[in-house]
Amino acid sequence: MCTGDCAKFIGVSLYPFCALCIICNILLLFPGWTTEAVNNPGEKLTDEVLYLGGFFGSGLLVLIPAICIHYTGRRGTCNNRCGMLVTLFLAALAVCGSIYGFVTSLMGLINGPQCYYTFISGTQRWTAPFKVDKEFINLERSYLFHKEVWSRCTLPVGVVEFNIILFSTIMVASAIQVVLCLIQMINGLFGFLCGTCQKKS
Repeated sequence: MCTGDCAKFIGVSLYPFCALCIICNILLLFPGWTTEAVNNPGEKLTDEVLYLGGFFGSGLLVLIPAICIHYTGRRGTCNNRCGMLVTLFLAALAVCGSIYGFVTSLMGLINGPQCYYTFISGTQRWTAPFKVDKEFINLERSYLFHKEVWSRCTLPVGVVEFNIILFSTIMVASAIQVVLCLIQMINGLFGFLCGTCQKKS
């Protein structure tokens, strides 16, 4: 496969993952499928959601380079050595964005959601219960391995599963983006050194 064709393939392949990350991050703003958390984000949304790693990092910071990489792969004025060199740097930028999205999602998964939690003592309050001292909520390991405590998050309904699914989706999509962009960095380097296989008219 020519370096130009490879760039076109990678650019197109990145689009659905960018869209998926953006959609998942937007959905994270509406736990329990309500707008209540958005109206009071400081108390009812975690920092990891507000960092918008899936929207800006794995979303826009990858989407813009993906468009340029796709365009460079098409036959035309940008399908040359200089264009491939530019895609190398754009792919590096996209790697940074996707890593940001991956890390923020990983931290969101580790720390858990913000919810109205019922503690063992019987007290209830809005907090990020799985981020506090595990002994306080009587957990020896991560809440991810103790499904029985998920139901203690009474509001928003199903918020733990909601967070796990969406953050995990962003993480997987971001990891795939990193792989594709690293391939494009290598492809861009070869395209700069060896050309794009563009047929001369």
